[in-house]
Amino acid sequence: MKILFQGDSITDAGRRREDCHDLGWGYPKYTAELIKNRHPGTEFEFINLGISGHRAENLRDRWQTDCVDLQPDLVSIMIGINDTWHRAGDRNWMPHDYFEECYRFLLTEIREKTHAKILMIEQFLLPVPDKEFFHIDLDPKIQVTRKLAREFADAFLPMDGLFASHCVGEAPTAWAADGVHPTEAGARLIAGYYADAFDKLFGKMK
Repeated sequence: MKILFQGDSITDAGRRREDCHDLGWGYPKYTAELIKNRHPGTEFEFINLGISGHRAENLRDRWQTDCVDLQPDLVSIMIGINDTWHRAGDRNWMPHDYFEECYRFLLTEIREKTHAKILMIEQFLLPVPDKEFFHIDLDPKIQVTRKLAREFADAFLPMDGLFASHCVGEAPTAWAADGVHPTEAGARLIAGYYADAFDKLFGKMK
């Protein structure tokens, strides 16, 4: 069973780019460990093609070779924070409809050209003072992601909301020191939710 992780630096997590099976030190690594432990009778191939700094439009440009041609059984996508962050300096925000257009292309290609299940992971921002203003642009784009999830996803992790719940009684920096890039605890948190979602899909993929 081939599982493809796609996204930006949160997915990339320092992986060695010359080896697509190197999962880095982030949530793909911990997700793979959990899935293998929970399903010992299944042979898995885990591929991480997340690239630091990428936005939805960058995934669109490499989607044929980095998704469709691989014909995975499951594709997970975590994208969107850079679509906000990269425009935050001058607040020349990317149009929400362009973000939706790019993201919709990815999901449509999966549906029409592969047999893969789709697991969407919502972009997130934990409460840190220097990035609070991101919400002006980020929150509407999160709503776009949720809209697309209702249309395309076989499973959806609403990580912005889930992290918000875990920041009650725990400092946000415990999960992501800069509000975006998870600590080990944050990566393991994502992995736990991912593995639980995978368990629910597993029977439909065999």
